[in-house]
Amino acid sequence: MNPSCSRRVLLKGLVAAAGAGAVAGTVRAVVAAPEAAARLDPRDPAAVALGYVTDAASVDPKKEPSYLAGHSCANCMQLQGTAGEPYRPCGAFAGKLVDVKGWCRAWTPEM
Repeated sequence: MNPSCSRRVLLKGLVAAAGAGAVAGTVRAVVAAPEAAARLDPRDPAAVALGYVTDAASVDPKKEPSYLAGHSCANCMQLQGTAGEPYRPCGAFAGKLVDVKGWCRAWTPEM
């Protein structure tokens, strides 16, 4: 085995693990203390990139062909936190709370 290749693979793995750990820590902090997290602003660059809206009823299906009636953050696998809360953490927007009536292109059916 080529030693430089194995070092490169090891370094890539360490960088990926560190990044995943940072994201997981942020998500855990928001889930543990959602009142400390800020609500996601629909004008936030990440929200704009994923077409986030605070009310799924306002989605234009012609502009967002992946949207289907009935889809919302409330029935998305990305949504975290305590059921019944109007704003909850989302796996797509680390450190932010989304409106459970909202929707974005990261919507994934619950399993």
